[in-house]
Amino acid sequence: MTTTAAPKKLGLKERYALMTRGLDWQTTYQPMEKVFPYATYEGIKVHDWNAWEDPFRLTMDAYWKYQAEKEQKLYAIMDAFAQNNGHLGLTDARYINSLKLFLTGVSPLEYMAHRGFAHVGRSLPGVGARVACQMQSLDELRHVQTQIHSMSNYNKLYDGFHAWRHMHDRVWYLSVPKSFFDDAITAGPFEFMIAIGFSFEYVLTNLLFVPFISGAAYNGDMGAMAFGFSAQSDESRHMTLGLEAIKFMLEQDPDNLPIVQHWIDKWFWRGYRVLTLVAMMLDFMLPKKVMSWKEAWEIYAEENGGALFNDLARYGVRPPLGWQQACDDKVHLSSQAWSTFYQYQAAAPFHTWVPSPEDMDWMAQKYPGTFDQYYRPRFEHWAEREAAGDRYNNGTLPMLCQVCQIPMLFTEPGDPTRICYRDSVYDGERYHFCSDGCKNIFDHEPEKYVQAWLPVHQIYQGNCFRPEADPTAADFNPLLEVITWYQMNVGVDNAPYEGSEDQRHFRAWRQMTTSNA
Repeated sequence: MTTTAAPKKLGLKERYALMTRGLDWQTTYQPMEKVFPYATYEGIKVHDWNAWEDPFRLTMDAYWKYQAEKEQKLYAIMDAFAQNNGHLGLTDARYINSLKLFLTGVSPLEYMAHRGFAHVGRSLPGVGARVACQMQSLDELRHVQTQIHSMSNYNKLYDGFHAWRHMHDRVWYLSVPKSFFDDAITAGPFEFMIAIGFSFEYVLTNLLFVPFISGAAYNGDMGAMAFGFSAQSDESRHMTLGLEAIKFMLEQDPDNLPIVQHWIDKWFWRGYRVLTLVAMMLDFMLPKKVMSWKEAWEIYAEENGGALFNDLARYGVRPPLGWQQACDDKVHLSSQAWSTFYQYQAAAPFHTWVPSPEDMDWMAQKYPGTFDQYYRPRFEHWAEREAAGDRYNNGTLPMLCQVCQIPMLFTEPGDPTRICYRDSVYDGERYHFCSDGCKNIFDHEPEKYVQAWLPVHQIYQGNCFRPEADPTAADFNPLLEVITWYQMNVGVDNAPYEGSEDQRHFRAWRQMTTSNA
C-alpha cells in the first residue's frame, strides 16, 4: 500500500518569499532597462536586488486583515465621539485651529505620499522594495481618508474646514508643505526614498505625529487621537522601510555614499522647515500644553536622531548639514512663526491670538533666556493694541524663500535680532533664501527651483484673482480679491479668535450642556 505524505506547511519566511519574491520575472521581449528607466539615471549603483531585506515580512492577505481590524476600532471611536457631541468636551475652541492647520497642511501630504510610493514601487526593479512601496502607498491613502473622516465632524460646526483641498493649492503658507512634496515626487525613485522614506518618515515623523496626537488627547479630542494612534502603528513600518532603503544603497556600492549624503543634507533641511508649522502648534495653539517644541526637538530629534546618525556613521554618513543650526534654533522657531501668522491673520483660514499672560509665563519657563528677552515684549505690545481696539495687521506682502517658500522670518544663526538673508544669481536673475540650507539646495540644482510657484510673486503678477475680477475698477481691493480666490469666508474664516464665530458658538453650546435654560 502506498501512502501520500501530507504536504509540508510553509513557514512564514517561505510563504512570504512565495507570495512576493516569487512573483517577479525577467522580461524577454523588452530589455529590463526600458521597463525600469528610472533605476539608473540618478547615479545609484545596485548590484544585487536580492540583498534587499524585508523587515516586515507581511503578505497582502495578512495586510488587509490587520488593517481591517484597525478600521473597525477606529471608526467605532470616531462614531461615538461624533454622536456624543465630543467636540464640546474639548478644552477650548482655540484647539480646533490646530485641526484646521493639520487638515490643510498635512492631510494632502498623505495623499501625495500615496501617489509617490505607488510611482516609486513601479520604478524600482527589486521585487522586495516594490512590495514594500505598494503597502506604504496603501497606508498613506488610508491615512488621508481616516483624517478627513475624523475631522469632517468639525466641518459641520466650525469655520475654516470647508475648502481645505482648494486652499492647499493656493493659500500662501500651504505652498510650504506642498512644495516639499512637489519637490520629492518630481525627483527620481531613490531620492524619493531618502526624502520621504528616510528623512521625513524616520528622522522627522515623530516630531509631527507624536506631539500632535498627544495634544489631541490632552485637549479632549478622541477622534483625532484615534486616527493618530491608528496611523502610528503604520509609521513603524514606514520608518523601517526608509532605514532599509538607505542601508541598502550604502551597502551596494561605495560610490553611492556622496549621492546619499547630499540627499540626507537636502531633505533634512527641507523637512525641518516644514516642521515650523508643528513648532508653533505645540507652543501656541494648544490650550492645554503637552510639551514645548524645544522639549520635543530634544527627545525626538537630538536623542533619537543623534543615535540614528551614530549608527549610520559606520557607513561613512555624517549628520546632515544644518543639524546644529536646527538644534540651536529650537528656542526661537515657534515664537517667530506664531508672530508671522498673527501679523497675517487676514490671509489665513484659522484664528490667531495673543498668548495669555499665563501662556507667556509657561513659555518663559520652557524658554528661559530667550522668550522674555526677545518675544514677550512684542506680544505684550500687541496685546495692548488689541485691548485698545487697534489690532496689529501687516498689510505688506513678505519676501519668500525660493526653496522652502516660507516668508523671510528666520533670524541669523547666533543673532535673533537680525533677519537671515542669502541670495544667489542664476542666469542673470537674483534669487532669495532664508538660510544657508536653502541656498545650498538651490545652488546644487537651480534649474528645478527657478520654476517654484511663489504665492507672493503670483499675487503681484495678478494670477491669484478670479476670472471675473477687474483690477482696473475704482473700488478694486487686491487683498480682498486674493482671499476670495482662496475661497475663505471673509471676516469669518480669517477673523481673529477673540470675537470669532467659533469662540461664540463653542461658549454657547458648552453652556447649553450645563444649563437648564
